[in-house]
Amino acid sequence: MKTRTKVVVIGGGIAGCSTLYHLTQEGWSDVMLLERDELTSGTTWHSAAQVTNFGMNQTMVGLKSHSIALYQELRDDPDYPVSYNHGDGGIRLANTEAQMDGYRHFASMARGMGVEFEVVDAQECARRHPLISTDNLVGGLWDGNDGDIDPASLCQALARRARRAGAEVHRNTPVTALRQLEDDTWIVSTPKGEIAADIVVNACGYRVNEVGAMMGVHHPVMSMEHQYFVTDEMPEIAAADHRMPLLRCPISDYYCRQEKNGLLLGFYEQDCRTWGMDGIDPHFSNDLCPDDLDRVTDVLEGAFARMPALMEAGIKNVVNGPITYTIDGAPLVGPIPGKRNAFCIIGLRAGLGEGGGHGWLLAQQIVHGEACYDTWVLDPRRFAGHTNVELCALKAIEDYQNEFRFHFPHEHRPAGRPAKTTPLTPVLAAEGAEFTVVNGWERVDYIRPSEDFEEPHSFRFSDVEQVIADEVRAVQNGVGLAEVNGFNRIEMTGTDVHDFLDRMSCSRIPRKPGRVGLAYLLNHHGMVKAEATVANLPDGRVWYGSAAASESHDMDWLQAHVWDGEDVQLRSLTNDQNILVLAGPKSRDVLSAVSRADWSKEAFPWLSVREAFIGIAPATVMAVSFSGELAYEIHVPNASLYAAYLALRQAGEANGLRLFGARAVEAMRMEKGYLHWKADLLTEFDPFETGLDRFVKMDKGDFVGRDALAARQVARKLVTLEVDAQDRPAHPGASIMVGGDVVGTVTSGAFGHRVGMNLAYAFVAPEHAALGSKLEADLLGDRVAVTVIPPSPYDPGNTLQRG
Repeated sequence: MKTRTKVVVIGGGIAGCSTLYHLTQEGWSDVMLLERDELTSGTTWHSAAQVTNFGMNQTMVGLKSHSIALYQELRDDPDYPVSYNHGDGGIRLANTEAQMDGYRHFASMARGMGVEFEVVDAQECARRHPLISTDNLVGGLWDGNDGDIDPASLCQALARRARRAGAEVHRNTPVTALRQLEDDTWIVSTPKGEIAADIVVNACGYRVNEVGAMMGVHHPVMSMEHQYFVTDEMPEIAAADHRMPLLRCPISDYYCRQEKNGLLLGFYEQDCRTWGMDGIDPHFSNDLCPDDLDRVTDVLEGAFARMPALMEAGIKNVVNGPITYTIDGAPLVGPIPGKRNAFCIIGLRAGLGEGGGHGWLLAQQIVHGEACYDTWVLDPRRFAGHTNVELCALKAIEDYQNEFRFHFPHEHRPAGRPAKTTPLTPVLAAEGAEFTVVNGWERVDYIRPSEDFEEPHSFRFSDVEQVIADEVRAVQNGVGLAEVNGFNRIEMTGTDVHDFLDRMSCSRIPRKPGRVGLAYLLNHHGMVKAEATVANLPDGRVWYGSAAASESHDMDWLQAHVWDGEDVQLRSLTNDQNILVLAGPKSRDVLSAVSRADWSKEAFPWLSVREAFIGIAPATVMAVSFSGELAYEIHVPNASLYAAYLALRQAGEANGLRLFGARAVEAMRMEKGYLHWKADLLTEFDPFETGLDRFVKMDKGDFVGRDALAARQVARKLVTLEVDAQDRPAHPGASIMVGGDVVGTVTSGAFGHRVGMNLAYAFVAPEHAALGSKLEADLLGDRVAVTVIPPSPYDPGNTLQRG
């Protein structure tokens, strides 16, 4: 075993083998994999190994498409063919029209990635899978690429190809310690000696946090016991003229696929069980948990009702093994938060089916810094430090119990809430607030009009739209107050701060004390990396503010780019400060009533910042607006938040002040042409494609990504669309069509109540981006007319927010 290498991948399941193979495909051959036992001796060996193209977003569909193409290639390798049943087809069942709407949306989204799903009725489901009953069935989603693969031969094939490209694979080589040196390289300790590595990758399946502990980190991953059984031969299958399609049933919480001439049935019972919370036996390898079929009796009864032939089938063998879940159900593939040269590919609950694609995207990130897709939905930095073991367990149980039930728009499930709150959370709850969740924070979504009001979760507009409209009108005509908690805030100090920010951003950074500016940061490929509000406080401090979800992402990016000897200090204030937003034409009157400062337009114009008192509460006030109305961001220490809130509420009574929430903000920002990070601001597009031309200063000198940006050509353009529909919004991922061709993809959608338009943003091919272009959006299975309109249909000259 060599003692120096570029990358050490720890773990020999599908995650590790795929990463190793794809690193060699990206041109790195000086890489090695260490496995504590034998390859595939963890979860991989007992996987049900289903390979579907279905995903909840385009990134997931894209990586699964890569997996399928790779597995087909491996299947057809004459030297080492892998057993892969491809194209059996698969059906996801539904018993409500709301679920069918979801399937119609997912079909539209997948079409943009070159994948065709089919939405079929109950009778067609039964025709394609003759063993199922149509009782209590509305229809389903057909995936023609569905199939299953042999886990062991797949991983061996990937490892074999990696070795042929120069990689090393060492079995029976556990990692016993990890130590990071001052130059951010790693020393990897094993019983066979130490290895110096530039980069380490945690691909350790259910032992993820054993290796995480060696790095001093905890990953939000939890293992669940999962049971399936294989039946004896069934005459109905033996006599069929085709392999049975795979079946996934959210009605009865089970799945099945053909296994020889029988069926493999897996269960997601409500009485589920976590595994390994108190540690894992070091000898647990190629092992299983004790069978417990009594636990799945209710699910089995539902499966019998759906597939009566099962009642006559015998059980050949039972498997009960651990599978991993993350805190939101999606894998963690990418940089480890707070660490340099450390990556992970973990929490792959459907690892065999999509592991080929995960390893592909991770290898690109390691070698090139970014992948071909924006991978935020997989990024380990999408969570902050609130993801402890107990919270992970609660969320894993909830996800397990709802395995085949997708999240509806604006649906936030109750397990593990509230994780992060402010002094105002119970106060706003008493005011009737309905909460959304942003990076663990409970944030007001809207104010319920009555105690018994409940939003019917749907892909269509519902009664809540009138609530949002009322909040918007209150802001437009008077004054509104909202808490925006969790906003990422980094305080920067040092003599080189402005030079540092100027180098990091393609925008011109404001340097004058008391002024605020908007800046965009690019990656080294010239693509949009981050958006930040930069505020110069009078005493020389600089506040960098960005989206709540970007807390770990932005801090890691900034810290990684501070030069040795550069006088720049970064300190997070995210958990210390909060924001109250006062918005509307009467907001200046309310602010003047609670503060002795001069808040006139002349003394405090748009894009100003100053420190003041709101009643008795110290605050930092910025004249900025995400709503497009005259507005102020009032940044207050958490200890003084309630005092500031009371002062503003009392002063607002005379002006008809009304509370508003995040859904109203979303509607208003779309009317203004304001973009949302990781919805419209993606690493797949550069600032010119994203319509940020006015923020790009190519003549200001060098900045991160400048040369790459200068060499790029526009491939897509972000446009604003008016949607000709009153009953449904355009959901992110929906395809924009011209004839039978997909020419773009929706990134955001909401109804603009001030302009009376159903609005959407979409990236489209440049030839379809001209104002007035007539296109169609595939919305819930219907082709809906959309028209390209000017951005910022509401107050395009920004006269209102200037006051």
